[in-house]
Amino acid sequence: MRYQVLATDYDGTLAHDGRVSEPTLRSLKRFLASGRKLIMVSGRELPELKSVFPELNLFQWVVAENGGLLYEPATDKEVLIGNPPSLELVETLRRRGVHALSVGQCVVATWTPYENVVLEVIRDLGLELQIIFNKGAVMILPAGVNKAFGLSRALKEMKLSLHNTVGVGDAENDHAFLQVCEFSAAVANALASLKGEVDLVLPIDHGGGVEWLIDRILVDDLRSFDSRSDRHRLPFVSHDREELTLPSFGSPILVCGASGSGKSSLANKMVDSIAEQAYQFCIIDPEGDYESLDGAVVLGGPSTVPPVEEAIHVLEEPSANVVICLTGVPIPDRPAYFLEVLAELMRLRVRTGRPHWLILDEAHHLMPADWSQPADWLPVNWMNVILITVSPRLLPTSVLKRVELLALVGTDTDRAAAEFTAATQVDPPPFDPLPLGTGEVWLWRTRNPPQVVRCLALKSHREHTRHLRKYAEGQLPVDRSFYFRGPEGKLNLRAQNLILFCQLAEGLDDSTWRFHLRNGDYSRWFRDCIKDDRLAAETTSIANLRELSDAESRGRVLAAIRKNYTLSAASQLTLPGAS
Repeated sequence: MRYQVLATDYDGTLAHDGRVSEPTLRSLKRFLASGRKLIMVSGRELPELKSVFPELNLFQWVVAENGGLLYEPATDKEVLIGNPPSLELVETLRRRGVHALSVGQCVVATWTPYENVVLEVIRDLGLELQIIFNKGAVMILPAGVNKAFGLSRALKEMKLSLHNTVGVGDAENDHAFLQVCEFSAAVANALASLKGEVDLVLPIDHGGGVEWLIDRILVDDLRSFDSRSDRHRLPFVSHDREELTLPSFGSPILVCGASGSGKSSLANKMVDSIAEQAYQFCIIDPEGDYESLDGAVVLGGPSTVPPVEEAIHVLEEPSANVVICLTGVPIPDRPAYFLEVLAELMRLRVRTGRPHWLILDEAHHLMPADWSQPADWLPVNWMNVILITVSPRLLPTSVLKRVELLALVGTDTDRAAAEFTAATQVDPPPFDPLPLGTGEVWLWRTRNPPQVVRCLALKSHREHTRHLRKYAEGQLPVDRSFYFRGPEGKLNLRAQNLILFCQLAEGLDDSTWRFHLRNGDYSRWFRDCIKDDRLAAETTSIANLRELSDAESRGRVLAAIRKNYTLSAASQLTLPGAS
């Protein structure tokens, strides 16, 4: 369930001439019966609202006084979230002839044409206040307090997100809160200025419009209107110098390419865009590639299996993002662990609509093609999932059939496309025979309608720091560490990071160093476990220079490591021999 909350204005929206009709009340009750929540967002003072609308308990929270006061009907709790009005302000307004004055717990309200007097008084007293208009009403509030401010605070109390909220209103003071809702609507009687800003203008006025909107939410969660709004789309590639964007809600996306092809950079840009729009994300990270990701809580590591309940507990807070690191989970155990965490994540989505995005790095570790998965294990509405893998053939066909958008990178995109079409029986895409250049991506939409576009990946704002820290000083798991064993297998020296590799390599006897170099063991480890094709290629070139002595080849390999993996000064760690 994407939309969990309907936030509605009262006067002119839910109510007509101050009253809510019986059909509108029945519609609100049907909305609640679906498991969703209601928030009222009104400029009225609370005593007024209680007197004109006895059914206030249909709403989990009421934002009153145009954002300055929260009220929870179930508990009768009031929370003042704006400063109370200045006594000096009120007395000065009355002295200057503003007699039509209402004073609430936060708001001071009057009517036009007193707005000029109000401005003069605020200026003369040197107060940090703002004026908000509402169809002839003139409301004085603390700076920054408006309906958007109040709605955000109410959702925080509910542990729900603006990205799962639909807003509907009719007047000037509704602009702010409608702009922050994921989807915004205006009733047919709304001001023209408001109609020009919302995602959808309803065909019916007042409560009838709200009823119409509720019907559409209950039918398909407003999927029919996804194309109406591009406010929350996610840029990640460009085509002909124009940014192409992902919808903020859609079917699974497959990012596919070999190690070193650029798929990690593309995935990082996707994560950037998700974070910049303040969508909550959860990354399942089998290889520890996101251990240094800013703005996320990292759970698990080489010696720790991340507790599923802890991940869910962190994600209960809408502003929190989580990386679940599986380097401490043995490879054969990862699919079972993934099933457990997926079930809990989907339960959380049913309750809250979050996490908004699920990113599955090295997805073939979590859902291998030869895995005997239980029947009906995939959620029916498995939306907003990014799958990152080296090859489509490594994933189950049932997963591939859910994918409608592929981002293919690297030198063998035609092979990846052929694997995908063979598994899903979709028509093959008309790829340009020219190979992709650096940073280029094939973006393939498989349906509605099919399309293939050659794009350029946008640069990620956050640098992937694994080459600076994770592989240099981190703790790789046993199965991804390097072992110096020697030609006769007598040694068992484990290097779980590059610092230890350098330290151990400097103390090795020449025959052990030469054995692993000529056998391609170093190049293979750099490529498959450190994920650095450039270092692997450089090491292979050194190994092919048979005229080099063991000391010279060792010096060159270690120098190549130090050149690429010198740590920042802040870490206060350097590789052996580095200045």
